[in-house]
Amino acid sequence: MFTEIDKLKINYICEGGGQQSVLLLHGWGANITLFDRIINHLSPFFKVYAPDLPGFGESDEPATPWSVDDYVDFVIKFCEKTGIKSCFLISHSFGGRITVKLMSRKNLPFTVEKIVLTGSAGIRPKQSAKSKIKTRLYKTGKGILSTKLCQKLMPNALENLRRKNGSADYNAASPIMRQCLVKAVNEDLTELIPNINVPTLLVWGEKDDAVPLSDARLMERLIKDSGLVVFEGCGHFAFLEQGGRFCRILDSFFDIK
Repeated sequence: MFTEIDKLKINYICEGGGQQSVLLLHGWGANITLFDRIINHLSPFFKVYAPDLPGFGESDEPATPWSVDDYVDFVIKFCEKTGIKSCFLISHSFGGRITVKLMSRKNLPFTVEKIVLTGSAGIRPKQSAKSKIKTRLYKTGKGILSTKLCQKLMPNALENLRRKNGSADYNAASPIMRQCLVKAVNEDLTELIPNINVPTLLVWGEKDDAVPLSDARLMERLIKDSGLVVFEGCGHFAFLEQGGRFCRILDSFFDIK
């Protein structure tokens, strides 16, 4: 189904009819279809909401590059539009970034009762000396290739440089969403993580190569009321790789009888 928020057409799912709501926030480059199993599992007990975040799935792309804070504003408006007053929150990857900043906001118009973070982004990795040099060379090359003369003589050179140096997520994104991604990954949320003050479950893949397990262990130390479950042999999409196990853990954490 669709709704409109700030003139953007937003695709979302609403299933179930329990008194307690569950809100799911997907990761970068993903959409709500990845949550199908979780939605089907939880909808007999809760009212489950899952929006395609702006710029993903079937939702409109923002007109200008958004920051993580803009996505937080969107989540707040989505909850107000759909009437969510209290929810359990399940977030994957980029959705975790949004959750960290959401929980740092004061006077939210709704209550977050419990949080599940799986493969959550938000901690900026330290750059190695080699990585710093690569970044510096890229910025220098970008500056040169962005000049009018180079654009005229080598019109494809700048895009080729971007593709060579950019991540898969960056290369797959539109120009606006690329700028959104750059804003997100350059922001370190480590200092905000302790602001999460509700029971929080961390579910991580042992072999997550997008957000390492060390980030999960740091989050567990920084969030006062939290616990970590590690899925052995799984990667960044642990909730998909071991979906049955993930759902059983949700049953326990959400007190589903």
